[in-house]
Amino acid sequence: MIKKKTFTKNFMRILAVSMAVMTLFACTGKEVAEDENEHHPLYNYYTAGPSMTMSSCASMSAAATTSSASSANASSASPTAFPPSYQKYGGTAFGYGAYDFDEEFNTEEYDALAENPFKNVSLSPLSTFSADVDTASYANIRRFIYSNYDPKTIPQGAVRIEEMINYFNYDYDGPKKGEPFGVNAEISDCPWEKNHKLVRIGLQTEKIDYAKAKDSNIVLLIDVSGSMYSFNKLPLVQESFCMMVDNLSKKDRVSIVTYASGNETVLEGVSGADKDTIKEAINSLTAYGGTNGAGGIEEAYRIAKENFIKDGNNRVIIATDGDFNLGITSESELSELIKEKAEEGIFLSVLGYGMGNYSDSRLETLADDGNGNYAYIDSAAEAKKVLVEEFGANMVTVAKDVKLQVEFNPAYVKEYRLLGYEDRMLNTEDFEDDTKDAGEIGAGHSVTVLYEIVPAKNSFEGAGLKYQTSSLTDTAKNSDEWLTLKIRYKAPAGDVSNLLEYSIGKKDVTGVPSDDFMFAAAVAEFGMILRRSEYVNGKDFEHVKRVLKTLNLNDDYRKELADMVEVCIENSQ
Repeated sequence: MIKKKTFTKNFMRILAVSMAVMTLFACTGKEVAEDENEHHPLYNYYTAGPSMTMSSCASMSAAATTSSASSANASSASPTAFPPSYQKYGGTAFGYGAYDFDEEFNTEEYDALAENPFKNVSLSPLSTFSADVDTASYANIRRFIYSNYDPKTIPQGAVRIEEMINYFNYDYDGPKKGEPFGVNAEISDCPWEKNHKLVRIGLQTEKIDYAKAKDSNIVLLIDVSGSMYSFNKLPLVQESFCMMVDNLSKKDRVSIVTYASGNETVLEGVSGADKDTIKEAINSLTAYGGTNGAGGIEEAYRIAKENFIKDGNNRVIIATDGDFNLGITSESELSELIKEKAEEGIFLSVLGYGMGNYSDSRLETLADDGNGNYAYIDSAAEAKKVLVEEFGANMVTVAKDVKLQVEFNPAYVKEYRLLGYEDRMLNTEDFEDDTKDAGEIGAGHSVTVLYEIVPAKNSFEGAGLKYQTSSLTDTAKNSDEWLTLKIRYKAPAGDVSNLLEYSIGKKDVTGVPSDDFMFAAAVAEFGMILRRSEYVNGKDFEHVKRVLKTLNLNDDYRKELADMVEVCIENSQ
């Protein structure tokens, strides 16, 4: 049952409703003219703010819904209509133009990441890193772009190219019988450097119908501290989880833990079939007080342990802006706490919300240490993507501690550079060390890896070392292989890794790359430009736009990327 609320919570709820009502009366600006809707619907959703009245917002919502349903108007379709809360508050809910944002009070946190450099194959033939299926960076970048930031002011640490590429779906072959991954490869010309080649490697797991998945024990850990009061935080969290609840059934157990200055168990072990009870609990929450995130995490794991399902899917999902200001607050202490709890077989997924005080670096650490994935929810459309369309992939893990190691053949490759994955790099010896943590991959997830390579000339070029000699093996000389991909992974409940090995080479080279290849390359180039990369060879957003115009952008998310590029061009002038 839902526990009774304190007087303080009731007072804060009344205050919140009063402020929402005042906001509603304040939002009586101009109507949105038709010619202002030239961008993707989400652009208007982000930038409308108080100038959008309820009638115009409702009109745009209807237009987006109609567009999604009409194949004739597919080019302007939105992934979803505007959320009800956006209309409820006169267009201000979750819209980043809904309130003034003062840069002086921006305390957002991002890790500084140095780009991967080119490496000489004769000196560094092995490239070793962890798999990654997080998508938070792309959605967060979209928030910056659609908030009309000058692209040059977007934090470089916010741009993680692998998360941008992996945000999208690709037409990959699935796994062969008995294997967890389908492995796909393609080698063609590099779009931003004509003398280089680009290697695309794609892993694809088997998709799953969540209704047929193992029983789930889900604990929703919701930040209800004062920093979550904004319309693009707790109200969006509530809307997000109500969408998720519609996917649940009697095979699922749901608990809700909240944290502010303290923590509270709002719901425990309720059947997923009791949707009304769960939604009532979610919608009863109000933001107030400090942020004792560590206390909430400990309580959530305790509840998850009490309701543990043997051989089932046990997971805590935390929704927060990452602003912990009470209890354990350092990243190292939080890291140790999450690692300790994850060893008990309960995985952690992280959903980030909000702006201004957003702690990207902390939330990424929590997800990595908790054997889970990390997404940023900037709109109801993104919540639908993560918690409805990709729910099975984000909830059901099929392989954990997934590591990749690529060995390049110096007969074909002189130098190489891994695009992205800077914070996923591993030492060579870590590949065979089963105690080293790595990434998890869910059912239906894909992982895309891009290498920019400098082809070798006709004769092998050694490193010119004084005390060592380099020579090609007979295998290297006589092989058509450009590289060998090795993958180590563990079963979700396993402790010993399995090894897979694949050869990639002449059979994968093409002079006519697929649209998927070119699209992934365009996303990577877009990310490099946003990062002010030294390797982008003078290319700009206009070049990305030209590449995208040659492709069949066959879903709404790809069309949205093209629109983001257009906005970057406009905001760069």
